[in-house]
Amino acid sequence: MSRSLKKGPYIDPKLLKKISVIKPGDSVKVIKTWSRDSQISPEMIGFTFGVHNGKDFIPVSVNEDMVGHRLGEFSPTKKFTRHGGKMQKEIEAKKKESEIAASKAAKATTDKK
Repeated sequence: MSRSLKKGPYIDPKLLKKISVIKPGDSVKVIKTWSRDSQISPEMIGFTFGVHNGKDFIPVSVNEDMVGHRLGEFSPTKKFTRHGGKMQKEIEAKKKESEIAASKAAKATTDKK
């Protein structure tokens, strides 16, 4: 058995204290935390955590599939900006125009019938 298994999962003591005070399933209460490195334990199932991502708190509702993962995994810190740039915008605009034209053509054929 490796040393890390002997040590057990890390859960912030302040977070454990907050969990023990609140009843599970209380959807009104969001538990705010900056402890992104805390591991999700079975006691946390049913709670909603506000996990800080560096700017604001992202609500994370814990379910059974999340046990063993870290809270920070469900609160991304970086905003994904799509690839492409100017050329990609032009391609998307043409695609949108063709979809609009196709929907108008389909509407015209249904109106004739």
